Amino acid sequence: MGMEIDRWDVLLVNLDPTIGKEIKKTRPAIVVSPDEINHHWSPVVIVPLTSKLRDIDFRTHITFQGIKGQAAIDQIKAIDKLRIVKRLGKLRAHDFRRLQEDLLIFFGE
Repeated sequence: MGMEIDRWDVLLVNLDPTIGKEIKKTRPAIVVSPDEINHHWSPVVIVPLTSKLRDIDFRTHITFQGIKGQAAIDQIKAIDKLRIVKRLGKLRAHDFRRLQEDLLIFFGE
């Protein structure tokens, strides 16, 4: 895939097939891997977005293109760039700062 991917890009990704309780279907996801990886390697690390709001830990509230949802940090995963359907846009600064803070907590910082 010739598209250059950057951290905090929001992509439409195809996550199927899945196993068990993994988050499914084609959905938006936020790229969280560093650009040194994103620009030179496949896979990239993403946090899937969901519009199903749940009151559970490690779900960061995000609004993207006017739609309220959550970044499912508990479902973080590496995907091959072949799973990318298209780029949808870029996460807003205050949303990626909040997600970045939640990622630090998730990984024990």
